[in-house]
Amino acid sequence: MKKRYLLPLLLIAALAAAFFLLRTPDTDPAAMLAKYGGDAARFAEGLDGLRIHYRDQGASDGVPIVFIHGSSASLHTWEPLAGRLGGDYRIISYDQPGHGLTGPAPDDDYSARGMMRALDAVAAAANVDRFILAGNSMGGWVAWRYALENPEKVEALILIDAAGAPLLEGEEPPPLNLGFRLMKIEWLRPLLEQSTPRSIVEKSVRDTVAVDSIVTDEMIDRYWELLRYPGNRRATALRNDVDREAAMFDRISEIAAPVFIVWGAEDQLIYPTAAQTFHERLLNSEIFILNGVGHLPMEEAPDLTADHIRAFLADHALANASPSP
Repeated sequence: MKKRYLLPLLLIAALAAAFFLLRTPDTDPAAMLAKYGGDAARFAEGLDGLRIHYRDQGASDGVPIVFIHGSSASLHTWEPLAGRLGGDYRIISYDQPGHGLTGPAPDDDYSARGMMRALDAVAAAANVDRFILAGNSMGGWVAWRYALENPEKVEALILIDAAGAPLLEGEEPPPLNLGFRLMKIEWLRPLLEQSTPRSIVEKSVRDTVAVDSIVTDEMIDRYWELLRYPGNRRATALRNDVDREAAMFDRISEIAAPVFIVWGAEDQLIYPTAAQTFHERLLNSEIFILNGVGHLPMEEAPDLTADHIRAFLADHALANASPSP
């Protein structure tokens, strides 16, 4: 009788010991602010006390470009473009709710509407009422959704490997990177909120890019530490269940602003065929595909990406002009 209970008890004890040994606690907010915010950190007041971390840099009298990062990233993903475009444009970037130094949304709203409210708060804090809007991946989805809802505010749209386009008929869904795959397993989510090994983050980042040389220890640490900012891991799990409202893509032809579509030819998270789908549905768009580049062109090929964005905006008379008051 005693032996019958001994094995399960030993197994439970082993699992408990493994959990505590592998546990990766939340990072310290003050330490994260010092390390990843610094003197450039600003905060916009959002709904229910949400404080949205943003940066406002570049040419203060230039046309403003607001940049929105993708899922599990942060405003730091835009720094390579900020350095290249900041001489001509005002660069505003921010951490979306549930990311970076912004932290979780108090109302747990990670829908398009919730994310767009954060963008409105940043625009208000930066005192801009009309701007160029750029987004990558999930941030691209927020960007084109915002352009649909607020056409009077969006001067032009830049979609970089943006989410939201439907798959082609017969096209298989792309393989998710390791982190996203694990988050799809519902029973694992509570464990991942407490135990997030750095190795999983590294594998996920490397799965995302094609130019492996950009993946440094500092980059992996940033993803890993900001993911563990208090509340961000739970927010990541909640975002997995958000309705992306696929039917909204049927309205994308309503966007009248000029749109520049930038895509990495080797993107394995959102296939380059999506770039063509956007191009076909939009009324006024141009497309640029970067060979040998994955899901993050702004980091994998910042010179080419910046040069083509600059040329596109100049063609549409959006260079060296005064911003809206």
